[in-house]
Amino acid sequence: MCIKIIKEYERAIIFRLGRILRGGAKGPGLFFVLPCTDSFIKVDMRTISFDIPPQEILTKDSVTVNVDGVVYYKVQNATLAVANITNADSATRLLAQTTLRNVLGTKNLSQILSDREEIAHSMQATLDDATDEWGIKVERVEIKDVKLPIQLQRAMAAEAEAAREARAKVIAAEGEMNASRALKEASIVISESPAALQLRYLQTLTTIAAEKNSTIVFPLPVDLLQGLFAKH
Repeated sequence: MCIKIIKEYERAIIFRLGRILRGGAKGPGLFFVLPCTDSFIKVDMRTISFDIPPQEILTKDSVTVNVDGVVYYKVQNATLAVANITNADSATRLLAQTTLRNVLGTKNLSQILSDREEIAHSMQATLDDATDEWGIKVERVEIKDVKLPIQLQRAMAAEAEAAREARAKVIAAEGEMNASRALKEASIVISESPAALQLRYLQTLTTIAAEKNSTIVFPLPVDLLQGLFAKH
């Protein structure tokens, strides 16, 4: 027998005369193989991450975008990863690219920009179901970047600017309306009390004197003006 050692994060699939030994994967630590009749394949059980290359995708509303992402997965069943597929790593990468295209092709541009978390969960569920027979567990999928065409970026910026200007005009109009209502109520109060108008004159004089010391204003009493008008 030959003594073999594998690390904590590795498992060994032993083939004896072309058949996988019962009991599944061996390890970690020491295990024995027979010369000439046994061969083994080491499988890394750690989480693996890879970037999905940028994919040019036509959205549901006929907009072309470039989207890339990242996938985290690990081998959950070493026996299936060896016996059921030639190269589990390469197959998972290719499947991730096609899944990204298929999922985003059914979404509008606004959904892609705002619902990234939901799209990532949908991709993870799809990939996990497809790779279950390969002994692969997809742990996480993230959408990294969505690149829009330059013309579309300019159009969206112009649209956003127009929307902000429209909201600003509405807010200004509402402010003017509220101010006019307040002035109307103030005029009613002042008309009911002549002394209130005198106090308002004094307050205006105080404000002007604080800002422009060279300006002197002498408010005329309202009663005096009424007396002059009565004589004429």
